[in-house]
Amino acid sequence: MGNRLTETERTDLLKILKARFEKNQQRHAGINWEDVQTKLLAGKSEEKLWSLNEMEQTGGEPDVVDFDGTTGEYLFCDCSAESPKGRRSLCYDRAALDARKEYKPENSAVDLANSMGIELLNESEYRELQKLGTFDTKTSSWVKTPDEIRKLGGAVFCDRRYNTVFLYHNGADSYYAARGFRGKLRI
Repeated sequence: MGNRLTETERTDLLKILKARFEKNQQRHAGINWEDVQTKLLAGKSEEKLWSLNEMEQTGGEPDVVDFDGTTGEYLFCDCSAESPKGRRSLCYDRAALDARKEYKPENSAVDLANSMGIELLNESEYRELQKLGTFDTKTSSWVKTPDEIRKLGGAVFCDRRYNTVFLYHNGADSYYAARGFRGKLRI
């Protein structure tokens, strides 16, 4: 069926998203679930629902974190306490994956995000997310790397330690069991 959910999958996903939305009101003050659900069920949102389901299935626990009044879009972001389990042990991008001579990971963060129909958070978005809760205290998450750094073979990631958000660097071809990525999706 491609990038579409069955009726049962859609119903199950909406129940999960609604329960998470209601449990975490601090993430989306002033946003009404009925408005979000209406947007989710709009005719052009089929592939976006599929992407949200992919976020959920890989352990991301997506939730609404913002509303863009200019575009009328809701911003969903991975809100799992730690970097999503189904998206760890990944190097940064395809070029990094291709450059590895041995012990290649199964995929890269950028490629997996693209296949899911989502984007990696950038550093600023990651820091904003951390204002809504405490995330990545035991794991880390790749973030969108500036071109200047990537051209030199590096990539950046963030985590939270000592109640502070840190930005670090690594070779883009590195990968660790405790490093994944957090994604975002506009609907």
